[in-house]
Order: sequence, then C-alpha cells, then structure tokens
Amino acid sequence: MAFQFRPGPIVFALVALGWTSPCLAQTVSPTSSPALASGSVSGTVVDQSGAVVAGAHVKLTRADVNEAQSPSQEALSGDDGQFAFANVAPGAFQLSITSSGFASQTSSGVLHAGEILTVPQIALAVAANVTDVEVALSQVQVAEAQIKDEEKQRVLGVIPNFYVTYDPHPVSLNAKQKFELAWKTTIDPVTFVIVGGIAGVQQADNAFSGFGQGAQGYAKRFGSTYANLATGTFLGSAILPSIFKQDPRYFYKGTGSVRSRTMYAVANSVICKGDNGRWQVNYSNILGNIAAGGISNFYYPSQNRNGAALTFENALVGIGATAVANVVEEFLMRKLTPNTNRDSPKH
Repeated sequence: MAFQFRPGPIVFALVALGWTSPCLAQTVSPTSSPALASGSVSGTVVDQSGAVVAGAHVKLTRADVNEAQSPSQEALSGDDGQFAFANVAPGAFQLSITSSGFASQTSSGVLHAGEILTVPQIALAVAANVTDVEVALSQVQVAEAQIKDEEKQRVLGVIPNFYVTYDPHPVSLNAKQKFELAWKTTIDPVTFVIVGGIAGVQQADNAFSGFGQGAQGYAKRFGSTYANLATGTFLGSAILPSIFKQDPRYFYKGTGSVRSRTMYAVANSVICKGDNGRWQVNYSNILGNIAAGGISNFYYPSQNRNGAALTFENALVGIGATAVANVVEEFLMRKLTPNTNRDSPKH
C-alpha cells in the first residue's frame, strides 16, 4: 500500500518559520512579479524668446527614491536644444537645468512604465547677475556664427548668397558685422566676374557711348559698374543700416501660399526688420539706391548724365531689382545653395 504524505499542522508551522525543504518551499512560495518596463524622457531647452539653447546641462533624478537606489542621469542639450534620457525607471522624476548666463530651472513629471515622454519646452530666464555687457557679447557671438554660415552660402556652390538668413531666430548684426558682410561681398572673386560680364554686355550694346570702345571703353564700363555695385552695397547694406539700425539681410519665409510668399518678397524691397526685430520702412535700401544713383552722375560720361532723372531712374531700377531678387531668393535660391542648412537651424 503506497504511503501518501499529507502535510499537517506541524508542516504548515515549519513553512511559516521558513524551515522546509527546497521542494516544499517551491511548492508554497508566491510567484515573483515581473520588473516594470523602463521608458524615456526627452525635451527641448529654449530661452525666453523661443530660441534654442545648446549646451545646457540637464540632470534627471528620481523624486521617489534616493540617488543610491536610482543614480541620476545627466546630458547636454544639442545644437537644436534637445536632450534625451533612455532606460528611465517609471515613477516621479525631476529635471534640473543649468546653462551659462541663465538662471537655473527645474521641471518635474511622472513617467509610466514603457512610456516615451516628451516634456514641455523648458524656457530659461536670463540670470539676474548677468550684466548687459555679457548679454551683448553673447548676441555678438551668435550673430558672428550666423554670418559665418551665411558666408558659406553660394548658389551652385559658386555665386555669393550672403545677404539671406534661413534662421527662424536671427540675431541682429552690429555695425562692424554689417561692414564686414559688405566688404566680403564687394571683394569676392565672383563679384568681379559678374561685373566683368555686365561691362561686356554694355560694351556690345554700346551703352554709355561716351565711354567709347576698345580696351579703354571696357575698362571705364567695368569701373563704373563696379563703383555702382560697391557704392550701393556699402550705402544700402552697411552705412545706412548702421545709422538707421536696420538689418540689411533678407529673412527667408519659406511657408505659406505662393501669393503670400511673393507679396512678402516684393514688400521686402521697401520694408525691413530693424535691429529691434520690428518691421519698418526700409530707409536703407530706398535712400541707398537714390544716393548711389546720384553718385553715379560723377563718373558716367557727361552726354549720358541726366541729373535728377538719372538718379531716380537708377534708384527705381535698384528697388525693382531688389524685389525681383527677393522673389527669386524666396522660391529658387535655397534649392540651388548646397551649403544651406535645410533642417531646423542651430542657434
């Protein structure tokens, strides 16, 4: 007759005291609960104007456990202001954000098991102890970085396309930077090639006949054309913008209907952004074209001068050319400029 073991009160008592054989312990031990799936936390750091902040230090700590049980994670925001933490245990957490020149900021939230969480934008305020000089220096440095990017912009990799910014949060230029951009435009080798081509067309059409023909006539046409370009560039893009505190660049729109973008491009020949970020009458371009037209009377042949008529004719041509160039810039040039950042611009 087979003996059957039936646990009695003594066995149950031993189980309760933990004094049992492995087989009995396995029989009565509860099933262990599975580990909760970790998730991820990401976000973007910006300043109060909405511009992204790169290089901000972000620290993630668990709010419901001590750091020994759950070590903190640290990261730096990228060029696009974004940061991310992977393999974050679910539960309450806190983010601490610090960046040079800004006041420290904290943000908290709760991560659920397996969740991919994107926290709201974290806006940093300028630190109370940051001086105006330090803020101005930072703006100058950002503007200088933008200019370096713009100086790489060349249509088909060759033709300068310096006076357009694709950055959605451009920083205004100071007077030195405006002159720097004008100077580099006028001495660019491609500028001389373009001027030479225009002078050749004028020579073939015998435009400004007072210059004559031959090498001497071509040299005079080349000189007058280059003088027009240099005068217009420095007056309309450096001298007057510094006086009126206006930005000489074209601000690429890139969104909206064809009609709205066309109207925007044409309007930018007579309006512009001031250094304060507000739209205003483009006195720099209008007066620059009039002044350049007036100055041209000094070096064109006497028989080809027409006083005020030539001045305002050249000024209107200059404004019209700006409008046409803006339309081409808005719809075509970006596609033909290989060094343009086609993604979200860094700031």
